[in-house]
Amino acid sequence: MRKQAILQMVAAGIAVVAMMAVPGSIRAQGGTAATKGAATVLTPAETQKLLPASVYYCGQSATTQLRNSGGVKFADGHYVLASLVDTSGYSTGVAEKYQAYFIAEVPIKVGGESLATGVYGVGFVGDKLVVTDVGAHDVLTVAAHEDAGLKRPVPLQVLADPAGGFRLYAGRKYVSFSR
Repeated sequence: MRKQAILQMVAAGIAVVAMMAVPGSIRAQGGTAATKGAATVLTPAETQKLLPASVYYCGQSATTQLRNSGGVKFADGHYVLASLVDTSGYSTGVAEKYQAYFIAEVPIKVGGESLATGVYGVGFVGDKLVVTDVGAHDVLTVAAHEDAGLKRPVPLQVLADPAGGFRLYAGRKYVSFSR
């Protein structure tokens, strides 16, 4: 009987290790971080530990809305992070294009276009995502898409893209990005 119990414990341990080694349980919404290949989608609770309470953009300091944040941690430890910001002190023209603070620790592709490592302001304007540098100068503009099937849209989140890579969402609007 004792030998059988030991064998059951060993089998259970092997099953747990095997399940942890298999990538692919991609979280659609909420809960703990999910993996996408060798990268991890981060929840707002996880990004709150990484992002500052306020950020510099276009000569002013803006408070981040850390509850509306998301990101990705790649296998090599580098991050892509985003957080909505309070733009109440900015002019209307700047606030329209600057809705979120975006940090890319590595070069990425956004909507198929190359974006260098850096700190940016981003905003969904009409059917486009506009990426600006911290001086509010346009860096990149790409087409945004609508995800009518998204069950629970929130102001900002990052989710795994079923086609590969990741998606930065503002409500139902999104752009895909990848390494």
